[in-house]
Parts: sequence; C-alpha cells; structure tokens
Amino acid sequence: MRWGTAAVVAAAAVGAGAAVLVIGRRASERMVRPVTVVQESGPVLVRSLGAGWITFTSSPESLNPGRWAVEWEDGGHAVVEEVLHSDEQGVTRRLVRADRGTLAPGTAVRFTPRVHLGDPTRALGLAYTETAADGELGALPAWYLDGKRGTWVILVHGPEADRQQTLPVLPVLDRLTLPALAVTYRGDEGAPASPDGYSHFGETEWRDVEAAVRLALDTGASRVILYGWSVGATTVLRTAARSDRSHAVSGLILDSPVLDLPAAARRDAERLGFRGTAADLGALAARGRTGIDLADFSRLAEGADLRVPTLLLHSPADRVSPFRSAERLAAARPDVVNLQVFPGADHGTLWNSDPDRYTELLRRWLTPLL
Repeated sequence: MRWGTAAVVAAAAVGAGAAVLVIGRRASERMVRPVTVVQESGPVLVRSLGAGWITFTSSPESLNPGRWAVEWEDGGHAVVEEVLHSDEQGVTRRLVRADRGTLAPGTAVRFTPRVHLGDPTRALGLAYTETAADGELGALPAWYLDGKRGTWVILVHGPEADRQQTLPVLPVLDRLTLPALAVTYRGDEGAPASPDGYSHFGETEWRDVEAAVRLALDTGASRVILYGWSVGATTVLRTAARSDRSHAVSGLILDSPVLDLPAAARRDAERLGFRGTAADLGALAARGRTGIDLADFSRLAEGADLRVPTLLLHSPADRVSPFRSAERLAAARPDVVNLQVFPGADHGTLWNSDPDRYTELLRRWLTPLL
C-alpha cells in the first residue's frame, strides 16, 4: 500500500481530525524517537543447571540456534550456545559463562542478543582509545581500535542500539589487523541531539558518518569500509552515495538494512501493538514528521548509486525490514551486491543466529579488500 493510499484508507476508517493525528503520532513514536533498548523475549524459566549446561522451559526463544545472552533481575547476565537436548521437559543448552548474578532453578530470564557488555576492553580484551569525530552539531564519541592496514572499517550501529552492537565483529577485524572506528551519531548518548529530536532514517545522520570518514582519512586511513546495522546500514548507503569523500569508500557491509521505509514503519507500529489502519497511520506519520523524500529513498534502495562491493546480510524472518527489499537490491545490482541469507534470524540478530558462519563470511569477504 502506498503512503498516499494509506492516508485515504486511514481517514475513511478512523475519521479525519485529531483522532487520526493522535493515533498516527503514537504509532510512529518509536520509529522517529528511537531509544536504546535490548531486544528481549518473554520470560523463560530455568529448570535446572550444572557444570557447562542449563535447562530452560521450552519456548521459541530457548530453542533459537546460535549464541545468546540471558538476563534476569538485579543485573544478572549469562551466555548460552547450542541446544544440547530438547524434549517436553525443557531445552538444555551449553552454558558458556555467567558474568553477573546467580542463576538457580526457578529464575525467570529473558533471551537477548546482547552477548557482550561494556567497551572493547571489558567485553573482549581488545585495546582501544576513546576519540571523537567533529560533526556539524558537535563532537561524536567513537571507539578506535588500532590496526596495521591502511583500510579502516567504520561501524555504525542501528536505532534502539548503541556501540555495543558492534562488539561481536571486532575480534575478526582485529585478526585481520584492520583499524576499526565504532561511531555514534546525533541522538546517541554522549552525542549532540538531533535539532528536532527525531531520527531521520539516515537522511541527516549520514553527515555524522561522513564526519567519521573524515576523521579516518585525516588520521592516516587511505580507504574505508562502511559497516552498518538496520537504519545504520541505510545511513551507510546514504554516506556512500552523497559524501564528498565517497572516493575513499572501498566497500559496504549492510546487516539487516531498512530499504523499504513504509513497510518498516508499518511493521514497527505493529510491534507497538497497532494493527491495520492504525499501523498505516503510524507509517504515514513517520514520513510526515521527518520529511523523508521517498523518491530519494527508493533510489537508494534500488542501488542506483552503488559503486563498490557490497556484502548484504539479511533474513527472510526479519520482522522489521522485509527480506524482499534485500532480494530486489541484490537482483538489481548483481555486479556489486553479494546477498547472504540467514534463515530464521530476526532483525539485527544475524550474528547471534550463527556466529561462526557470520564471522567466516566477514573474513572471506574482507580479505580481498585489504
């Protein structure tokens, strides 16, 4: 359904005036004002545990393949991996580590993708320095991890996340001796606020990523690879298309990119509990509140401006960004786009679903670009 059609249907079904505006604003709120949250499952109970294993009540979350964190009240945090056994009694997984708190039978936990906590040193033992890019609105804090290569990787987290989202991929970049810059942008904690308080889906944020590119080039980088998650990936696409320094971009990595904004906005409204016409109103309000140029967004999603090798990582099960938009981009630009599919993974949790495959894909794809 097109944005304009959504407006007509919404007005007919809900009625014009204040009610429409209120519903639209509520349904679009998280999309235009994202806050850092941790994607969570519903509560799952610990049934039993022992040395190197833990059994949970059976649920879709406890059966998810890959590597996940479980968190519980009072700041508890542990990491689990493969499913060792499952039956009607529960799901037994390998217990990798318990970082904080005490697990016991009966503990209610939530599965989250946040396997690593803190900064690169605390989470991974990797040395880093705090630096900042000089953005048009002010200083933009960043983590810098040194490396021997002239190519730097600039990492751009998605909305409802922060720099911790980049932590799982830092070890492979370190092994490849690639310098890495995990950046912030307007609206992030410690960074300047967006002037209107809204996220603009990369429409304005790309200039903050360009500031990070400038920092890299001014500090000794000869080329950069831009790597983004979710709307961070969309922002990376905008940067590569618009920046005066795009000549230095030698590759793009897009994890769960938002390429169909109307569909993603409707899905986000549905995650908040809005359905049907109300979800359409939320999508329409997201566009109206941010002033996004959909024609320009479509050009971006079609890959019209892509000029460098692009690794596109996506899942048919993504509940935010439709997989068909990734398929369209890959079909439109097979000369530069390499689409890798992670079946069953949700939005932004591709690494969690299969950490070994994800890491090996990165290694193999990055190696020719070194």
